[in-house]
Amino acid sequence: MRVNPLRRLAMGRRRRFLGRLNETHYCALALLLSLLLSTSAFLLPSSALWILVALNGGLVVHGLLLKKKISGLLRIAAVQLVTTMGLYYLFHGESQLLEGAVVVLRVLLAMLPGWWLSSTQPPERLGEVLSWGLPHQWAFVVAASLSLLPFMSRELKEIYQIQCMRGARITPKALRNPKNWPEFIYCVLLPLLIQLLKLSKQMAISAKLRHFGNAAKGTHWPSTRDSE
Repeated sequence: MRVNPLRRLAMGRRRRFLGRLNETHYCALALLLSLLLSTSAFLLPSSALWILVALNGGLVVHGLLLKKKISGLLRIAAVQLVTTMGLYYLFHGESQLLEGAVVVLRVLLAMLPGWWLSSTQPPERLGEVLSWGLPHQWAFVVAASLSLLPFMSRELKEIYQIQCMRGARITPKALRNPKNWPEFIYCVLLPLLIQLLKLSKQMAISAKLRHFGNAAKGTHWPSTRDSE
């Protein structure tokens, strides 16, 4: 029995719409879970942090199975651990080093859900979900900011490697000396900030040329990354 081409086209559109709807609902649940876990990292007592460690461990495994990189986040956590423990030792001695380690753990547990969310959810779906409760202009800004996290990680790595090649005193051994920290800010963080400002300007011009914000309700196109 032959199927009417118009009916087949309508069925195909319906399947795509339902697939997009399921993807959007999954993204909404992922966003809610990430907010809940990140908030709990600061509200739960220390004795209950093992629950968050187990839950975030599942998120890390899921992200790694999808071949997402977590090395950048781990480097940030390592730097924060060294800095926090050093400050705790400097001001409080050895008596409160355990408390400093708990503080670092809480911050890491607050950051992991955001890494998982930005790594597993496409920004266009995040923008659609956020537009349920925010003006679509603000939803676009938040989704675009989350999508910049992988870009920031790559740019930070490239700038750091280039500055090390030109002889900047920003190697891990050199950064043990606090006198070299201003050089790290000047050679790495400031160029990264300039790159982000340039990219933000380009995104703003692109949105303006596409008449973004003129319509009362934004359009959220389905992702085509998997089909490319």
